[in-house]
Amino acid sequence: MQITIAKTEQAASALAGKVVNEAVRKNPFIVLGLATGSTPLGLYAEMIKAHQKGLDFSHVRSFNLDEYYGITGTHPQSYRKFMNDNLFKHINIDLKNTRVPDGMAKDVDAFCRQYEADMKAVGGVDIQVLGIGSDGHIGFNEPGSSLVSRTRKVTLAPSTIKDNTRFFKKESDVPRFAISMGIGTVMEAKQCILLAFGVNKAKAVKGMIEGGISQFCPASALQMHPNTLVFLDEAAASELELKDYYKWCQKAK
Repeated sequence: MQITIAKTEQAASALAGKVVNEAVRKNPFIVLGLATGSTPLGLYAEMIKAHQKGLDFSHVRSFNLDEYYGITGTHPQSYRKFMNDNLFKHINIDLKNTRVPDGMAKDVDAFCRQYEADMKAVGGVDIQVLGIGSDGHIGFNEPGSSLVSRTRKVTLAPSTIKDNTRFFKKESDVPRFAISMGIGTVMEAKQCILLAFGVNKAKAVKGMIEGGISQFCPASALQMHPNTLVFLDEAAASELELKDYYKWCQKAK
């Protein structure tokens, strides 16, 4: 892992955005793995600003990490709508080249197999954008998920449901299931970019970076990934024992 600690969420997002935008410039046909939630919004804002300055996304292809199961793509809290509203409609990406899991798939197993096959058919994901849950989950791979898991239907943990209640009118409205790329799927991306902000993510960040590799902190699997960039603000990095060393390495580079 390469750890970058910035003073603020905005500064960290700008650094991550620079990595993604440069990759798009170098490879206009890049395949991006995308995430939802508040964490990547700053990164997506950087992509939008780059497009406004001329960066072309017309040949980019994308696959989203996950989607709630049991809601349509037009539901106000669907991840398809989130991506359309917060990124896709602001850049010139072809919507036909954007994929979000189908939350209404009738044969979920068949859909998940096809989703994996479609990723492989375009050469796999080049850059996978990730956030991290307060319990260490990535995607909807909750603690206890196999570190070699594939895209599948998952049951959301009570803590995840509670965390996501802010996006719904009440907790009972939050779906209990989702379709998510597996940890094994994520690990096949050529590069991962994980962002984490705020003191509520500090414990999970410490477990991911400095803890043992375990299914009880799914993000810890990224310690085994050959090319993972982690972008943190000071609050998310506050519990790291080697924080000063990471900053020293960052400065040296």
